[in-house]
Amino acid sequence: MKHTNRRGLLGRIAGAMLAAGTVLAPAAGQAADPAFTREVRFLNPFAPGGTSDLIGRILAEQLSKQIGQQVVVENRTGGGGVVATQELARSAPDGHTILLASMGILTVTPQMQSLPYDVEKDLIPVANIASVYNILVTGPRSPVRSWQDLAQLAKDRSRTTTCATVGAGSSQQLSCILFAALTGGQITQIPYRGGAPAILDISTGRVDVMFGNMPEFLGQIRDGGLRAVAYGAAEASPLIPNLPVISKDGLSGFVIPSWFGVVVPGRTPDAMVARWNTELNRAMQAPEVQRRFTENGLQQLGGTREDFLRQIAADKQRWGAIIREHNIRPE
Repeated sequence: MKHTNRRGLLGRIAGAMLAAGTVLAPAAGQAADPAFTREVRFLNPFAPGGTSDLIGRILAEQLSKQIGQQVVVENRTGGGGVVATQELARSAPDGHTILLASMGILTVTPQMQSLPYDVEKDLIPVANIASVYNILVTGPRSPVRSWQDLAQLAKDRSRTTTCATVGAGSSQQLSCILFAALTGGQITQIPYRGGAPAILDISTGRVDVMFGNMPEFLGQIRDGGLRAVAYGAAEASPLIPNLPVISKDGLSGFVIPSWFGVVVPGRTPDAMVARWNTELNRAMQAPEVQRRFTENGLQQLGGTREDFLRQIAADKQRWGAIIREHNIRPE
């Protein structure tokens, strides 16, 4: 008798849940999260061994665990990020191709040259990922021991002062151009496809200096292959806290922000864009990701799409003004 009453009670509960629409099915009007049905291509615009490659591979490893599909990094170098960005713009807008875009790709390059894609229409910013400390480095036998030394060297017309860059519109290129403009020197840019080959030439003295992303330099700085000179960032990193910050050491206009965020092709459905924002923010909360970001001098960002759009708009305005004021052109 008790057994029969129990079955009757369960039946009445199930019936009530069905009537209220509260069984496991989604509520009316609420769509399920879009699914990842195959391998995801994670395009990277710069060469292996650089900061963007490091960020991309840390993220790809964590995202693969989260979404149940392999996230594979593809390095598509060339044109200071144009080659990889064009590849993304041409990709199907289904969420299975994403790009790790630098600040330069989204805010600087479109203001310096014509492009085979429309940044506003062909790309959808999803989330900002990491901010990177800009730092000035030179070789261990270089005479440059301060930013003032570099300024003096660049005014010496009896020699050519060289600065490594990684493409038009990159933070590395902007650093060289802005530093020369603010100090009245002449600096010749030496372009590379990524930070790793540039570091080799700086360490051996074939190139004088590089303003670049600190994670790419840490190993060589610790091993003595490079000498850290000063920060082009707004503040010092806790990993190397005692170096001077150029903007606080006499050259107030010299602040070089550098960040990397994820974008998807234009026309990607809103639901898939939202899913990627959720997954990326979740990945950045993973303890292993946080540990690897910290030990490599990366500042974690994240946040909403709106946060990212505001950052893009602010840096586009700032760099647009600097580009026009100093007549900066790609070299």
